[in-house]
Amino acid sequence: ALYRPYHLIGLELGISVASAALRGEPTGAPRSFGADVVATAKRDLAPGETLDGEGGYMVYGTLVPAHSSLERGSLPIGLAHGVEVTRPVAAGTMLESADVRLDEREEATGVRAELERTFASSG
Repeated sequence: ALYRPYHLIGLELGISVASAALRGEPTGAPRSFGADVVATAKRDLAPGETLDGEGGYMVYGTLVPAHSSLERGSLPIGLAHGVEVTRPVAAGTMLESADVRLDEREEATGVRAELERTFASSG
């Protein structure tokens, strides 16, 4: 990925639309899974609490290499909303999926599981 501290929306939009519509190219899509943003406890969390997600009072996101996230079974920040904590988590600790009760029927949970299956073996 190319980092730029600015975006020229008016100029970039037309190129993205044309690339997608005329050539069938995805735009803005990563080619690999290199990094992950995982939920980290802002404070001590107790079993029975319900996480309030990104921007809330309970967790914040920490950027980690994707392989580390997969090896640890880390909880992605995107899945850290409305889920119940199942075991104590100390402040400053990155949460693991095993620390919460995920709803397997949720589409986001299923998409994440598919991503993990796809990339877990590719290291």
